[in-house]
Amino acid sequence: MKLSRILSNQNGISRQQANRTIACGHVRVDGQICTDAAREVSRFQSVVVGRQILQPGEPAHYLMLHKPAGYLSATRDPVHPTVMELVPPELRGHLHIAGRLDRATTGLLILSNDGGWSRRLTEPRIKIPKVYRVTTAHPIGQDAAHRFAEGLWFAHEQLTTSPATLEPLAPCEARVTIFEGRYHQVKRMFHAVGNRVTRLHRERIGGIALPDDLPPGACRSLTPAEIGSVRSR
Repeated sequence: MKLSRILSNQNGISRQQANRTIACGHVRVDGQICTDAAREVSRFQSVVVGRQILQPGEPAHYLMLHKPAGYLSATRDPVHPTVMELVPPELRGHLHIAGRLDRATTGLLILSNDGGWSRRLTEPRIKIPKVYRVTTAHPIGQDAAHRFAEGLWFAHEQLTTSPATLEPLAPCEARVTIFEGRYHQVKRMFHAVGNRVTRLHRERIGGIALPDDLPPGACRSLTPAEIGSVRSR
């Protein structure tokens, strides 16, 4: 929301009066004087006029979770356990999931209360790479990497997937990088080349990698560098 609108909404003054107050240097955003009435201010930032706090600024939360198998990427479910049961109880009502994993899939899951940041993380147009380790039922064909790089036709959506990379690690194991996030995309891509995924584990999203020392079911806050890696794209 623009700074001038915050002032006029909270103080009951006209937008013109708000602009004058800002231009005179009476407004601080996160402790710094701001004279730009058109500045976009998030709900996570504080806004103070003189000694009056108009907006205290909510704490922003950015978590990574090592998702185990068997948990739904959902806030609640009447049958299955959800990933929200694995995060601190005081945060459960505030967080949303950025880039879901299906119940059988394990690995990196991101949760936040910052919707703008989450949209950047998952927006297909920004093309943030998502890296998965894949185990298949049958040996991976020699032409699979080439077909992944060309893009595969999904008849249901009537579209061809964006180019993806497939790095063979063993006869039935590979590392796959995609730049979209379509429904069951990796599993459907292997199905399209005549194979079946038996285990799927997300290792990385952009500059955020699941550390080896974070056990399944555990979570931690993202570092400033990890948060910034999304904003810088």
